[in-house]
Order: sequence, then C-alpha cells, then structure tokens
Amino acid sequence: MKIAIVGGGGREHALAWKIKQSPLCDNLFCLPGNAGTAEIATNIDISAEDLDGVVGFCKEKAIDLVAIGPENPLADGIVDRLSEVGIKAFGPSKKAAQLEASKSFTKDFLKKYNIPTAEYETFTSFEDAKAYIEKKGAPIVVKADGLAAGKGVTVAKTKEEAIKALKSIFIEKRFGEAGNRVVIEEFLEGEEASFLVFSDGENILPMIAAQDHKPIYNNDEGPNTGGMGSYAPAPIVDENLKQYIIDNIMKKAIDGMKKEEAPYKGVLYAGLMIKDKKPYVLEFNCRFGDPETQAILPLLKSDIVQIMLATIEGNLNKYSLSWKEGYAVGVVLASGGYPLSYEKGKPIIGLDKIVELDDVIVFHAGTKLKDGQILTNGGRVLNVVGMDKDFRTAQEKAYNAIKFIHFDRMHYRTDIGNKAYKYL
Repeated sequence: MKIAIVGGGGREHALAWKIKQSPLCDNLFCLPGNAGTAEIATNIDISAEDLDGVVGFCKEKAIDLVAIGPENPLADGIVDRLSEVGIKAFGPSKKAAQLEASKSFTKDFLKKYNIPTAEYETFTSFEDAKAYIEKKGAPIVVKADGLAAGKGVTVAKTKEEAIKALKSIFIEKRFGEAGNRVVIEEFLEGEEASFLVFSDGENILPMIAAQDHKPIYNNDEGPNTGGMGSYAPAPIVDENLKQYIIDNIMKKAIDGMKKEEAPYKGVLYAGLMIKDKKPYVLEFNCRFGDPETQAILPLLKSDIVQIMLATIEGNLNKYSLSWKEGYAVGVVLASGGYPLSYEKGKPIIGLDKIVELDDVIVFHAGTKLKDGQILTNGGRVLNVVGMDKDFRTAQEKAYNAIKFIHFDRMHYRTDIGNKAYKYL
C-alpha cells in the first residue's frame, strides 16, 4: 500500500515509525514531515493545512490510505475531501471533529448524553464573562472555544488571572476566531489522564492510558504548552477505572455521535481529570495525542495499518490490540522561550549517540534538515522515549539519553513520570 501521513510533529514521526513496521506498507510519504520522518519516509513539502495540496498529491500518487495527525485539517474537513475522491482517510469527518473544534459543542454534548464533566457556562461577550468570574471566584478555568494548539486553556488561580485570560481572548484576539466564544468552567482538583480509543463509528478498541504534563515547568508550574512529556501505561487508571471510562465516557460518546448523525471514526482521545477515583471529561481531541502517542505506540504490538483500515471499513469488532509488557516514558526537549516566543535554526548535536542505546527512541517534532545538519524548527523539538519492564528504569533510560543531546537554550522538565510512583 501507498500510505501518506499528514503533519510534521512528534506524533507524526511516531505514526510514521509504527506504520513503517506494517507489512501492508510499501511506500510512505509525510506531508510535510520533519528531519526524523525523512529517515524513514519521503517528505513532501506540502503543509498539513493546505487541503487542496494534500488532496491533489494523494490523487496524483494514487495513495491508498491517509493518516491525519493534527486537528486543524480534521476540523476543516480533510477526511470528507479525501473520501469524496475515493481515498481512504483515517480520522473523523468535519462534523464529528466538532468534538475538538468547539468546546461549547462538546460541553453541551457531554451534558446531553450524561457524560461526567465540570460545570460550565458559555459566553460571547467579555463583560458577561467577566461578571460571571466576579460572581464565581477562583480557581476557575477559562477556555477559548475553538482550536488553539493546546494553548487556549488557562487554569486561573485568581480572579485577576482569569480576567487577564478573558482580555487576551476577547479583546487582544490572541486566538483569532477561535476566541469568539469562551467556555468558563469549574476547576476540578485531581490528576489528569489521557484515554484514547480507536472507533469505527460503532465499536471501540481502547489503548493503554497515558499521562501528559502540560505546564512548561516542573511540578506543573508555568503556562500550559502542547505537552512537555508523557508516559504509558498510566497506573492511575487501574482495571476498574478503565472499565468505568469505557462504559460511561467512551461508549456513550461514540453512541451519542451516532445519534447526532455524525458517526465518529478514527481515534477519540479523552482528556480526563480523576477526582476521588472518578473521571471527568476536560476535553475531547479528535486525533492521536501529542506527546501521548510517542509513549503509547512504542508499546503497541499490533499492526496499526490493519487497525486503521478496520476503523474506516467498520469492522473493528474483528480485531483486538496486543501490548508489550512494561512502560514507556517520553520527555519533550523544547526551545528556550516556548510556549511564547523562541528562536529556530539552532543546530542539534548528539543524536548519533542515541542510535547505540537500547530501548531508547527519539521522535522528532520541530526539526528540519538543512545542508546535512539537523536544526531546531519549532517550540517542541524532540521527544526522547525510554522503555523498560520496570517504570523507574524506563524513566532513567529517557533522562540518561537526554544527556547526549544538546542545542542552544534547550529546555525540558526533569520530573516527567514522577506522579506514577504513588500508584506503583
């Protein structure tokens, strides 16, 4: 099969790495890819958000399967566009992708189908939203309604911080049209977990639970990012909790979308808050998580291409997933200044040393190849993943590997995975 991956981040490198292992994969293309995907696939200089370019390329090359990584092309209807020209595309339709593209749609959907979530209100005016915050107090959560690359959510510890976030969204228009509407919800104290399933619109296959680390600094301090590292499986989600999530969240969501006449096909990712051993939905994402994918896929033994085809063809019930024993811990190496302003084009050294290490994989995110040298090209630059049957050893393998890598103003958290110890 000729397979194309849309996107150029760490998630897409992990997908390329996994897809490449399938006996069904003959040719692999990444649009646009990065310096890491260039080693295992053919990079094509077409942006993930250039829908005409992507569809045109896939038609011209007679691509058999397209796996879409990022949320924006999904929200813009890339799966519908590809399906219209007879190309199999892995991901939800534009209508189904509303589960990520609109937080107000999702909150109303959760309420309608009795799926546990935080209390909330939706606003289209700064003054009304401000009055609500003055009345409710803090801590409180402020969310831009639309897509904001994981940076549209502020967990405000004070009323002043919440109102500042409102100004940034409504008045300064930091997120453009994504901030025309704002969801304000109660702050839930607890621990986050990420739970992903494959869905064919009717049946689901759950993956192992993961845990992301969104804030930029240790101990979950500082502004939120797209994610500074993750590990899987996350022991906070034991077998009982896993079954509860499947029955009361994931199945209800898939059944609900069917009733909404928007059958959900692809990966559905629930960002959960676990409070007093009960899960609440913070958000749904309509694709593989980043950086969760980089910790989940190295442990998946099953052929991912087979599973992707089954989600498209509607026969996921014929398959099951098998997993390697043990854990994967992935740490993000970011550019200094991220998630605000940062510089690109810094040479990365030491990657050649990692090849010699056992049970360590480096997935590239914001990297590019120029004149034979790998340079930084984004906020999150690399994901260093360590694996082992023992959790502490997996964590050590990741952090020991990082010692070999250097680029100017490299930043990473030193506590990825520490939350797991209280459950192990």
